[in-house]
Parts: sequence; structure tokens; C-alpha cells
Amino acid sequence: MNLLTFYHNFGFAHLEWINLIMIAAGVIFISLAVTKDFEPLLLVPIGFGIIVGNILPIDGMSLSVYAEGSVFSYIYLGVTNGIYPPLIFLGIGAMTDFSPMLSNPKLTLLGAAAQIGVFLTFIGSLYLGFSPEQAGAIGIIGGADGPTAIFLSSMLAPELLGPIAIAAYSYMALVPVIQPPIMQLFTTKQERRIHMKPPRQVSPKEKIIFPIVAFLICALIAPGSMTLLGMLFFGNLLKESMVTERLANTARNTLIDIVTILLGFSVGASTQAQTFLTSQSLLIFALGAVSFVVATMGGILFAKVMNLFLKEKINPLLGAAGVSAVPDSARVVHAVGLKEDPSNFLLIHAMAPNVAGVIGSAIAAGVLWSALGKF
Repeated sequence: MNLLTFYHNFGFAHLEWINLIMIAAGVIFISLAVTKDFEPLLLVPIGFGIIVGNILPIDGMSLSVYAEGSVFSYIYLGVTNGIYPPLIFLGIGAMTDFSPMLSNPKLTLLGAAAQIGVFLTFIGSLYLGFSPEQAGAIGIIGGADGPTAIFLSSMLAPELLGPIAIAAYSYMALVPVIQPPIMQLFTTKQERRIHMKPPRQVSPKEKIIFPIVAFLICALIAPGSMTLLGMLFFGNLLKESMVTERLANTARNTLIDIVTILLGFSVGASTQAQTFLTSQSLLIFALGAVSFVVATMGGILFAKVMNLFLKEKINPLLGAAGVSAVPDSARVVHAVGLKEDPSNFLLIHAMAPNVAGVIGSAIAAGVLWSALGKF
């Protein structure tokens, strides 16, 4: 009996084959980060969190994120209460230069067009039987913005928070794999070789005025986006005002690094196989993939439509940067453009729809929260 009790105290006694599957998934996440450099700052904490979350504790021990009073549960409160995403947005704002968007405002439309993936997936999720709140949370995966997906799902569908968060961050990390084939499919070689006119110089005064005016406009259009965009534009004002460089430096380095560690690890630790590996979770992953693909297509096709009316053509590849995976989507656009023409530098131009996509996905989340939230 003593030997049985001793064995029962080992983690092996509670380990099931589905936990081994999740542990393998965590190892794959870490491997992708280390060997392929796919979003290592996200995938390493998430991957190790997945491993930790699937070592089941002894009955009665408060160890998991779901055990009331455990250390991990307190860390996870930042996810379930929507605390971490606004802090991430503060750091993003402090490191973002909106000059490419301000110098060529029409590229902002590409960031808006990419949000079609969010709303089409919302409709598809409703058709598949998800509640309106759940459908809204699933749809936002198409924005390829992990913090926004976490924030909205914590408000609308906390029961789906784990799979939505993992799906959103997975597709963010896989941007270099998913987007290039879609770009190749929906653009011609001639279109991919279009050169963009050098952007104009944006004055310091414009950079200071923009976050204030942009926040007022966005908050009045979609009050539900105020939490995320308020922090985004506040962080940007810290950067552009030139008198709070110390605060901006803390926001874009120390603060965002700490929050990324806590968010990534706790999200990973929430993927306990017994609650995570369900048919519903797999369906969410599939819908998230569709949402991301449609968002990329929407941005590219809208750029092609714009070219029907523009004298000075824009490179349709820029539409793929409309999803808010900053700056990976812009880098992928740049890489695909260089592959066709080594003298075609698209990075600075791609940052315009890319940062517009961040704003667009936050507004889309705000609209869905305002329409579907139970206040």
C-alpha cells in the first residue's frame, strides 16, 4: 500500500496520452522558435508553458492555472481579466513609428480591408453553431493579433480563451509560412515588381498630434476599443513627445518583456489536455486559419481594386501587411518583393498597412465587444 501511495505521488501516475500529445506540441513550439526563429519571444514562453500545464498535480495540490489560490492562477488572472493585452499595446505604441502611414494615408485602407477576415469568420462561426459572443471572439483571430484576441475572448468568451489565444499566436508565428503562397496566388509577377514612390518626410509636430487625434476618432467610433487603443496611442505619445524618452524606453523594453513572459507562459500553462484537446478547440483552430487566410486575401484584393482608380499604382503585396502581425507581415511582404526584384524595397511602405492593421483589429474588437458584450 505504501508503494502504491508513493507511486501515486509521482506525476507519471496522472499522465495520460493526451497530455503527452500536448507536451510534444510544446516541444514543437520551442523547436520552431529555436531552429526557425519563428516569433521566439512568444513561442518559447508558450511552448514551455504548455509542457508545465500538462504535468498533472497530485489530487488536492493547488498547482495548475485552474486551481484556485495557486501561484499560476494568480499569474493567469492577467489573462482572464484582460490586464496583459493593454500593457502589451502600451509597449507596441512606444516602439511604433506611424510615419509610413501618415506619409501615405491611402495605405491605411489596406489595414481596414484586411479586417474582412474577422467579420466573415464571425458569420461562419455563427453558422457552425457558436454563440454570438463565441463567434466574435473566434473571428478576431483573423487579425493575427494575439493580445487583441486574448482581450476580446476574455470579455466575450472566457471559456474559449485557451484555444483562441494559442491559435492567434500560432498563426502570428507562422506568418512567414502562410502568407507567401497566398501572395503568389493572388498577384502577378508584374504586380509584385511595382515600385513605390519614396515616402514624404513627416514632421515632429504631426507625429505628436497624431496619437491624440487618432485616439479621439477611434474611441468615438468604437468605444470598446478605448482600452487597447488608449494604451497604444499613449505609448506612441511617450515616444514622439521627445520629453518622456525614459518612460517610452521602459514601456518598449522592460515592461513589454515582463508582460510577454507572463502572458506567454500562463497562456501555454492553460492548455491542459483534458480541457484543451476537444473537437471545439480543433474547430477554432480551423476557423482561425480560414480567418487569417481571408484577411490576407482581403488586403491583397482590395489593393488591386484600388489600383483600378489610382494613377500611381500601389504594389498589391502591401495588402498582405494589413493583418496586424507587426512587423512580421511587413517583413514577409518585403522579402517576397525582393525575390521578384532585388531593387524593390517595400519594408517602409508595408509598415503603413501593418500598423493600420493593429488599429483596425482593435477597432474590430471594440465593435464586436460593444455589439455582443453583456454589460
